Amino acid sequence: MDANRAAPLAFAGLFDADHVDDHDHGQGHGGSHGFAASAQLPNELWLNVAVGPPPTPPPWGWTFLLSFLLSALAVAAVAVLMGRQIAKPMRNLAAAAGRLGRGEEIDELPEAGPIEVRSTVRAFNLMRDRLDRYVRDRTAMLAAISHDLRTPITSLRLQAELVEDGESRRRFIGTLDEMQRMAEDALAFIREDMRQEETRMVDLYALIDSVAADLVDLGHDLTVPDPGRVLVACRPVAMRRAFRNLLENAGIHGVRATARIARDDGHLRVVIEDEGPGIPEAHLERVFEPFVRLEESRSRHTGGAGLGLAIARTIVRGHGGNIVLENRAEGGLRATVTLPGDDGS
Repeated sequence: MDANRAAPLAFAGLFDADHVDDHDHGQGHGGSHGFAASAQLPNELWLNVAVGPPPTPPPWGWTFLLSFLLSALAVAAVAVLMGRQIAKPMRNLAAAAGRLGRGEEIDELPEAGPIEVRSTVRAFNLMRDRLDRYVRDRTAMLAAISHDLRTPITSLRLQAELVEDGESRRRFIGTLDEMQRMAEDALAFIREDMRQEETRMVDLYALIDSVAADLVDLGHDLTVPDPGRVLVACRPVAMRRAFRNLLENAGIHGVRATARIARDDGHLRVVIEDEGPGIPEAHLERVFEPFVRLEESRSRHTGGAGLGLAIARTIVRGHGGNIVLENRAEGGLRATVTLPGDDGS
Protein backbone atom coordinates (compact mmCIF):
# COMPACT_ATOMS: atom_id res chain seq x y z
CA MET A 1 0.00 0.00 0.00
CA ASP A 2 1.28 3.48 -0.87
CA ALA A 3 1.89 5.26 2.40
CA ASN A 4 1.55 8.69 0.74
CA ARG A 5 -1.94 7.90 -0.70
CA ALA A 6 -4.76 9.51 1.26
CA ALA A 7 -7.14 7.11 2.96
CA PRO A 8 -10.87 7.41 2.14
CA LEU A 9 -12.77 9.71 4.42
CA ALA A 10 -16.03 8.68 6.04
CA PHE A 11 -18.62 10.65 8.05
CA ALA A 12 -21.68 9.37 9.82
CA GLY A 13 -24.17 10.90 12.20
CA LEU A 14 -27.80 11.77 13.07
CA PHE A 15 -29.71 14.70 11.69
CA ASP A 16 -32.91 16.48 12.63
CA ALA A 17 -35.52 15.82 9.97
CA ASP A 18 -37.12 19.23 10.59
CA HIS A 19 -33.98 20.96 9.30
CA VAL A 20 -33.56 18.93 6.15
CA ASP A 21 -34.44 20.56 2.85
CA ASP A 22 -38.00 19.54 1.97
CA HIS A 23 -37.05 19.26 -1.69
CA ASP A 24 -34.36 16.72 -0.99
CA HIS A 25 -35.85 14.77 1.88
CA GLY A 26 -39.61 15.41 1.86
CA GLN A 27 -41.66 16.93 4.61
CA GLY A 28 -40.43 17.18 8.17
CA HIS A 29 -41.26 14.58 10.76
CA GLY A 30 -42.09 16.71 13.77
CA GLY A 31 -38.67 16.71 15.39
CA SER A 32 -37.80 13.05 14.65
CA HIS A 33 -34.22 12.07 13.76
CA GLY A 34 -32.74 10.26 10.78
CA PHE A 35 -29.31 8.74 9.98
CA ALA A 36 -26.79 10.08 7.40
CA ALA A 37 -23.40 8.70 6.31
CA SER A 38 -20.81 9.80 3.70
CA ALA A 39 -17.76 7.96 2.38
CA GLN A 40 -15.10 9.15 -0.06
CA LEU A 41 -14.44 6.70 -2.86
CA PRO A 42 -10.94 6.05 -4.31
CA ASN A 43 -11.78 8.16 -7.35
CA GLU A 44 -12.33 11.08 -5.01
CA LEU A 45 -16.11 10.83 -5.38
CA TRP A 46 -18.36 10.83 -2.37
CA LEU A 47 -20.97 8.24 -1.57
CA ASN A 48 -23.71 9.82 0.52
CA VAL A 49 -26.35 7.75 2.32
CA ALA A 50 -29.28 9.29 4.21
CA VAL A 51 -31.98 7.26 5.97
CA GLY A 52 -34.96 9.19 7.22
CA PRO A 53 -37.07 8.23 10.23
CA PRO A 54 -39.87 5.65 9.67
CA PRO A 55 -43.15 7.23 8.63
CA THR A 56 -45.64 7.69 11.45
CA PRO A 57 -49.25 6.54 10.94
CA PRO A 58 -51.79 9.28 10.28
CA PRO A 59 -53.61 10.51 13.42
CA TRP A 60 -56.97 8.97 12.38
CA GLY A 61 -55.77 5.97 10.49
CA TRP A 62 -57.14 2.43 10.61
CA THR A 63 -54.71 1.42 13.35
CA PHE A 64 -55.92 4.17 15.65
CA LEU A 65 -59.60 3.53 14.90
CA LEU A 66 -59.26 -0.20 15.44
CA SER A 67 -57.44 0.21 18.76
CA PHE A 68 -59.98 2.81 19.88
CA LEU A 69 -62.88 0.54 18.95
CA LEU A 70 -61.44 -2.45 20.78
CA SER A 71 -60.75 -0.33 23.87
CA ALA A 72 -64.28 1.11 23.81
CA LEU A 73 -65.81 -2.37 23.49
CA ALA A 74 -63.75 -3.66 26.40
CA VAL A 75 -64.72 -0.70 28.60
CA ALA A 76 -68.40 -1.04 27.59
CA ALA A 77 -68.42 -4.76 28.41
CA VAL A 78 -66.97 -4.11 31.85
CA ALA A 79 -69.44 -1.26 32.43
CA VAL A 80 -72.41 -3.44 31.42
CA LEU A 81 -71.34 -6.25 33.73
CA MET A 82 -70.84 -3.87 36.65
CA GLY A 83 -74.14 -2.11 35.90
CA ARG A 84 -76.03 -5.41 35.90
CA GLN A 85 -74.49 -6.37 39.21
CA ILE A 86 -75.50 -3.02 40.68
CA ALA A 87 -78.99 -3.04 39.15
CA LYS A 88 -79.88 -6.62 40.09
CA PRO A 89 -80.58 -5.85 43.79
CA MET A 90 -82.73 -2.88 42.74
CA ARG A 91 -84.72 -5.05 40.33
CA ASN A 92 -85.28 -7.59 43.09
CA LEU A 93 -86.35 -4.79 45.43
CA ALA A 94 -88.82 -3.40 42.88
CA ALA A 95 -90.31 -6.85 42.28
CA ALA A 96 -90.60 -7.52 46.03
CA ALA A 97 -92.27 -4.14 46.59
CA GLY A 98 -94.79 -4.94 43.87
CA ARG A 99 -95.60 -8.34 45.41
CA LEU A 100 -95.88 -6.78 48.86
CA GLY A 101 -98.28 -4.17 47.48
CA ARG A 102 -100.45 -6.96 46.07
CA GLY A 103 -100.58 -8.64 49.47
CA GLU A 104 -98.27 -11.54 48.65
CA GLU A 105 -95.99 -13.17 51.19
CA ILE A 106 -92.33 -12.39 50.47
CA ASP A 107 -89.08 -13.53 52.03
CA GLU A 108 -86.38 -11.24 53.36
CA LEU A 109 -84.26 -9.84 50.56
CA PRO A 110 -80.47 -10.43 50.62
CA GLU A 111 -78.40 -7.30 51.07
CA ALA A 112 -76.07 -6.91 48.09
CA GLY A 113 -74.61 -4.23 45.85
CA PRO A 114 -73.23 -0.78 46.72
CA ILE A 115 -73.68 0.62 50.21
CA GLU A 116 -76.61 2.81 49.13
CA VAL A 117 -78.45 -0.19 47.65
CA ARG A 118 -77.74 -2.30 50.74
CA SER A 119 -79.12 0.46 52.95
CA THR A 120 -82.29 0.62 50.85
CA VAL A 121 -82.77 -3.16 50.96
CA ARG A 122 -82.15 -3.16 54.72
CA ALA A 123 -84.81 -0.47 55.21
CA PHE A 124 -87.27 -2.44 53.06
CA ASN A 125 -86.71 -5.63 55.08
CA LEU A 126 -87.22 -3.68 58.29
CA MET A 127 -90.45 -2.17 56.97
CA ARG A 128 -91.73 -5.61 55.92
CA ASP A 129 -90.99 -7.06 59.35
CA ARG A 130 -92.76 -4.17 61.08
CA LEU A 131 -95.83 -4.46 58.87
CA ASP A 132 -96.08 -8.20 59.45
CA ARG A 133 -95.66 -7.75 63.20
CA TYR A 134 -98.29 -5.00 63.27
CA VAL A 135 -100.83 -7.11 61.37
CA ARG A 136 -100.20 -10.14 63.57
CA ASP A 137 -100.53 -8.13 66.78
CA ARG A 138 -103.73 -6.43 65.62
CA THR A 139 -105.27 -9.69 64.47
CA ALA A 140 -104.35 -11.45 67.71
CA MET A 141 -105.88 -8.62 69.75
CA LEU A 142 -109.18 -8.70 67.86
CA ALA A 143 -109.25 -12.49 67.91
CA ALA A 144 -108.91 -12.35 71.69
CA ILE A 145 -111.71 -9.76 71.92
CA SER A 146 -113.98 -11.86 69.71
CA HIS A 147 -113.26 -14.95 71.79
CA ASP A 148 -113.85 -13.13 75.07
CA LEU A 149 -117.18 -11.72 73.85
CA ARG A 150 -118.59 -15.20 73.33
CA THR A 151 -118.83 -15.87 77.05
CA PRO A 152 -120.97 -12.83 78.02
CA ILE A 153 -123.09 -13.19 74.86
CA THR A 154 -123.77 -16.84 75.68
CA SER A 155 -124.59 -15.91 79.26
CA LEU A 156 -127.01 -13.20 78.12
CA ARG A 157 -128.65 -15.60 75.67
CA LEU A 158 -129.28 -18.10 78.48
CA GLN A 159 -130.80 -15.37 80.60
CA ALA A 160 -132.90 -14.17 77.66
CA GLU A 161 -134.38 -17.65 77.38
CA LEU A 162 -135.81 -17.18 80.89
CA VAL A 163 -137.80 -14.11 79.86
CA GLU A 164 -141.47 -15.05 79.98
CA ASP A 165 -142.73 -12.50 77.46
CA GLY A 166 -142.28 -14.09 74.03
CA GLU A 167 -141.91 -10.82 72.11
CA SER A 168 -139.29 -9.48 74.50
CA ARG A 169 -137.45 -12.79 74.43
CA ARG A 170 -137.29 -12.73 70.62
CA ARG A 171 -135.98 -9.16 70.61
CA PHE A 172 -133.28 -9.97 73.19
CA ILE A 173 -132.14 -13.08 71.35
CA GLY A 174 -132.21 -11.26 68.01
CA THR A 175 -130.02 -8.48 69.42
CA LEU A 176 -127.58 -10.99 70.87
CA ASP A 177 -127.41 -12.84 67.56
CA GLU A 178 -126.66 -9.55 65.82
CA MET A 179 -123.88 -8.83 68.32
CA GLN A 180 -122.43 -12.26 67.68
CA ARG A 181 -122.51 -11.75 63.91
CA MET A 182 -120.95 -8.30 64.18
CA ALA A 183 -118.10 -9.67 66.28
CA GLU A 184 -117.51 -12.44 63.75
CA ASP A 185 -117.69 -10.01 60.82
CA ALA A 186 -115.26 -7.64 62.52
CA LEU A 187 -112.83 -10.50 63.03
CA ALA A 188 -113.21 -11.56 59.40
CA PHE A 189 -112.66 -7.95 58.29
CA ILE A 190 -109.37 -7.58 60.15
CA ARG A 191 -108.15 -11.01 59.07
CA GLU A 192 -108.25 -9.93 55.44
CA ASP A 193 -104.90 -8.24 56.05
CA MET A 194 -103.29 -11.58 56.82
CA ARG A 195 -101.38 -13.18 53.94
CA GLN A 196 -101.65 -16.87 54.69
CA GLU A 197 -103.46 -17.80 51.46
CA GLU A 198 -101.13 -18.54 48.57
CA THR A 199 -101.28 -16.27 45.54
CA ARG A 200 -101.79 -18.11 42.25
CA MET A 201 -103.09 -17.55 38.74
CA VAL A 202 -106.84 -18.04 38.36
CA ASP A 203 -109.41 -17.43 35.65
CA LEU A 204 -111.20 -14.28 36.82
CA TYR A 205 -114.24 -14.91 34.64
CA ALA A 206 -114.70 -18.43 36.00
CA LEU A 207 -114.40 -17.13 39.57
CA ILE A 208 -116.97 -14.33 39.11
CA ASP A 209 -119.32 -16.54 37.11
CA SER A 210 -119.34 -19.19 39.83
CA VAL A 211 -120.15 -16.54 42.46
CA ALA A 212 -122.95 -15.16 40.29
CA ALA A 213 -124.33 -18.67 39.74
CA ASP A 214 -124.55 -19.23 43.50
CA LEU A 215 -126.41 -15.93 43.95
CA VAL A 216 -128.75 -16.70 41.05
CA ASP A 217 -129.72 -19.90 42.87
CA LEU A 218 -130.68 -17.68 45.82
CA GLY A 219 -133.01 -15.63 43.63
CA HIS A 220 -130.80 -12.74 42.45
CA ASP A 221 -130.87 -11.54 38.84
CA LEU A 222 -127.20 -11.46 37.80
CA THR A 223 -125.55 -11.72 34.37
CA VAL A 224 -121.85 -12.18 33.59
CA PRO A 225 -121.01 -11.99 29.84
CA ASP A 226 -118.22 -14.37 28.83
CA PRO A 227 -115.06 -12.47 27.76
CA GLY A 228 -112.99 -15.63 27.41
CA ARG A 229 -110.16 -16.76 29.63
CA VAL A 230 -108.90 -13.91 31.83
CA LEU A 231 -105.96 -14.77 34.08
CA VAL A 232 -105.09 -12.80 37.20
CA ALA A 233 -102.72 -13.40 40.11
CA CYS A 234 -104.73 -13.36 43.33
CA ARG A 235 -105.68 -15.17 46.51
CA PRO A 236 -108.75 -17.01 45.21
CA VAL A 237 -110.72 -17.42 48.44
CA ALA A 238 -110.32 -13.77 49.39
CA MET A 239 -111.09 -12.53 45.87
CA ARG A 240 -114.17 -14.73 45.71
CA ARG A 241 -115.42 -13.19 48.92
CA ALA A 242 -114.84 -9.66 47.61
CA PHE A 243 -116.88 -10.25 44.45
CA ARG A 244 -119.57 -12.09 46.37
CA ASN A 245 -120.01 -9.02 48.58
CA LEU A 246 -120.18 -6.73 45.54
CA LEU A 247 -122.54 -8.91 43.52
CA GLU A 248 -124.74 -9.64 46.51
CA ASN A 249 -124.99 -5.93 47.24
CA ALA A 250 -125.94 -5.27 43.61
CA GLY A 251 -128.45 -8.12 43.61
CA ILE A 252 -130.17 -7.01 46.81
CA HIS A 253 -130.32 -3.25 46.20
CA GLY A 254 -130.11 -3.11 42.42
CA VAL A 255 -132.86 -5.54 41.38
CA ARG A 256 -130.90 -6.59 38.27
CA ALA A 257 -127.12 -6.50 37.81
CA THR A 258 -124.46 -7.22 35.18
CA ALA A 259 -120.73 -7.80 35.68
CA ARG A 260 -118.45 -7.18 32.68
CA ILE A 261 -114.71 -7.92 32.51
CA ALA A 262 -112.42 -5.90 30.25
CA ARG A 263 -108.74 -5.08 29.79
CA ASP A 264 -107.59 -1.48 29.93
CA ASP A 265 -103.95 -0.31 29.63
CA GLY A 266 -102.50 -3.47 31.14
CA HIS A 267 -105.09 -3.61 33.91
CA LEU A 268 -108.24 -5.64 34.40
CA ARG A 269 -111.52 -3.88 35.03
CA VAL A 270 -114.64 -5.53 36.36
CA VAL A 271 -117.64 -3.22 35.97
CA ILE A 272 -120.71 -4.21 38.00
CA GLU A 273 -123.81 -2.21 37.06
CA ASP A 274 -127.25 -2.50 38.60
CA GLU A 275 -130.67 -0.94 37.98
CA GLY A 276 -131.41 0.09 41.54
CA PRO A 277 -131.89 3.50 43.15
CA GLY A 278 -128.16 4.23 43.44
CA ILE A 279 -126.45 6.00 46.34
CA PRO A 280 -126.48 9.71 47.23
CA GLU A 281 -123.31 11.37 45.92
CA ALA A 282 -122.27 12.40 49.43
CA HIS A 283 -122.19 8.76 50.56
CA LEU A 284 -120.35 7.12 47.62
CA GLU A 285 -117.12 7.01 49.62
CA ARG A 286 -118.62 6.76 53.07
CA VAL A 287 -120.24 3.38 52.39
CA PHE A 288 -116.75 1.82 52.35
CA GLU A 289 -116.26 2.65 56.02
CA PRO A 290 -116.77 -0.30 58.41
CA PHE A 291 -120.27 -0.61 59.94
CA VAL A 292 -121.69 2.21 57.79
CA ARG A 293 -125.10 1.32 56.36
CA LEU A 294 -127.45 3.57 54.44
CA GLU A 295 -130.29 1.13 55.17
CA GLU A 296 -131.09 1.59 58.85
CA SER A 297 -132.72 -1.74 59.61
CA ARG A 298 -130.85 -4.40 61.56
CA SER A 299 -131.93 -7.15 59.16
CA ARG A 300 -129.14 -9.20 57.67
CA HIS A 301 -131.22 -9.52 54.49
CA THR A 302 -131.34 -5.76 53.88
CA GLY A 303 -128.85 -3.71 55.85
CA GLY A 304 -126.40 -6.32 57.08
CA ALA A 305 -123.61 -5.34 59.43
CA GLY A 306 -122.17 -2.69 57.12
CA LEU A 307 -118.93 -4.56 56.41
CA GLY A 308 -119.51 -5.99 52.93
CA LEU A 309 -118.12 -3.10 50.88
CA ALA A 310 -115.38 -2.41 53.43
CA ILE A 311 -114.18 -6.01 53.23
CA ALA A 312 -114.40 -6.00 49.42
CA ARG A 313 -112.28 -2.86 49.11
CA THR A 314 -109.76 -4.16 51.65
CA ILE A 315 -109.33 -7.36 49.67
CA VAL A 316 -109.06 -5.62 46.30
CA ARG A 317 -106.60 -3.03 47.60
CA GLY A 318 -104.61 -5.86 49.16
CA HIS A 319 -104.19 -7.18 45.59
CA GLY A 320 -102.91 -3.82 44.32
CA GLY A 321 -106.28 -2.71 42.93
CA ASN A 322 -109.16 -0.46 43.91
CA ILE A 323 -112.96 -0.12 43.90
CA VAL A 324 -114.78 3.03 42.83
CA LEU A 325 -118.53 3.64 43.04
CA GLU A 326 -120.51 6.03 40.85
CA ASN A 327 -124.14 6.59 39.97
CA ARG A 328 -125.20 5.82 36.42
CA ALA A 329 -126.82 8.56 34.36
CA GLU A 330 -129.65 6.20 33.40
CA GLY A 331 -130.16 5.15 37.01
CA GLY A 332 -128.54 2.59 39.25
CA LEU A 333 -125.05 2.13 40.64
CA ARG A 334 -121.78 1.26 38.92
CA ALA A 335 -118.94 -0.39 40.85
CA THR A 336 -115.63 -0.48 38.98
CA VAL A 337 -113.01 -2.92 40.26
CA THR A 338 -109.48 -2.36 38.92
CA LEU A 339 -106.87 -5.10 39.27
CA PRO A 340 -103.31 -5.51 38.00
CA GLY A 341 -103.12 -7.52 34.78
CA ASP A 342 -101.73 -11.04 34.50
CA ASP A 343 -98.24 -9.54 34.10
CA GLY A 344 -98.48 -8.02 37.55
CA SER A 345 -98.42 -4.47 36.26
